[in-house]
Amino acid sequence: FQDVHVMIFIGFGFLMTFLRRYGFSSVGINMLLAAVAIQWAMLVSGYIHGHGGKVHIGVTNMLTADFAAAAVLITFGALLGKTSPLQLVVVCFLEIILFSVNEWIGLSLLEVVDVGGSMFVHAFGAYFGLAVSRMLYRKDVEEATKEGSVYHSDLFSMIGTIFLWLFWPSFNSALAVEDAQHRAVINTYLALAACCVVTFAVSALTDPNCKFDMVHVQNATLAGGVAVGTSADMMIGLHGALLIGSVAGALSVLGFKYITPFLASRLKIHDTCGVNNLHGMPAILAAIAGCIASVLADEDNYGYTLYRQFPARSPANETSPEFLHISQHMEISAGKGRTASEQASFQIAALAVTLIIAISGGAVVGLIVRFIPMDQPRGEALFEDSRHWHVPDDEENTQNTTGDALLTPRPAGKADLETGFNGH
Repeated sequence: FQDVHVMIFIGFGFLMTFLRRYGFSSVGINMLLAAVAIQWAMLVSGYIHGHGGKVHIGVTNMLTADFAAAAVLITFGALLGKTSPLQLVVVCFLEIILFSVNEWIGLSLLEVVDVGGSMFVHAFGAYFGLAVSRMLYRKDVEEATKEGSVYHSDLFSMIGTIFLWLFWPSFNSALAVEDAQHRAVINTYLALAACCVVTFAVSALTDPNCKFDMVHVQNATLAGGVAVGTSADMMIGLHGALLIGSVAGALSVLGFKYITPFLASRLKIHDTCGVNNLHGMPAILAAIAGCIASVLADEDNYGYTLYRQFPARSPANETSPEFLHISQHMEISAGKGRTASEQASFQIAALAVTLIIAISGGAVVGLIVRFIPMDQPRGEALFEDSRHWHVPDDEENTQNTTGDALLTPRPAGKADLETGFNGH
């Protein structure tokens, strides 16, 4: 539990400190939103699942509340620097409700497997945030002069990257049990390692001077953890984990290089932290990998643990000879009697439902916070701490005199919109 908790408050928080004038808000508002989200998520989840009118609190509930907070913080990454604290708290409250409903549909109704939350946490948080960002779009965001990094702000952001990279195996394995938990740790460990190597390679290959881009290293090195999340506890093999991590790293770098500028210039979707590249697209890759792993899952590979790994594949009739035979070897509950291909179809259906709820819900929430007065920053207040924080005078003076000189170009924007994620 504590590994995941550190990821939420330190990993996500410091990952977003790359903005040169927005460090207080990146870490501070991250802490505020996470604290609000975990409390609200426990209540909403308790209401949805229902336990005789009582909300059960335990370590598992605390973990799932942290997962819900992660979705909110991923959304925060898409909105970083463009929204007020009040707007973000409102977004948090509404998003948690939709997040919990979507998770309930996927896990309880569709009965899919997503141990690392790639679909229900990463895809939902990313595309919900992008939809809100589109609804809040204004031309002055394109013209903002403070959306950039300096040497030390990028260094602080790398602290978040390292924490997330180290603890991601815990995130993907936290809710798994027995052998499945061991598989989740190993698969995530290998996917992250492969992703890191490929990220450095592709970052250099896509640069005219063959130099590494800190934006890519801060973010794309983590994409492997997202991409392997759905299939982390499945028997994908070492080669599968390495392949998924490698593809995720390349996909994320190319997203920062080409897709983020396209979204900003053509679709008017400003993605401050590049959450589409770190969370969105790798989560879709995760769903595809999970679908393939589900199709290939059979008793030859899993033995009777197949029906614990995929509960919906258990025989539907508790009195059937097949159910009685399996129950002699391990304790199972009646399922839906699905075949491997049927389970794979439900895995993809869960992704589709997630995207529909996230995008439509995000658009509605974006309209709400856009048209209700909530002190949304404009002009010079964009990407600026001083609107909501007491900022030391020496920092302001230092930034005013040296900030522009030290400004590090970030490869995404109108023509060169400055971005970089952070967020899970």
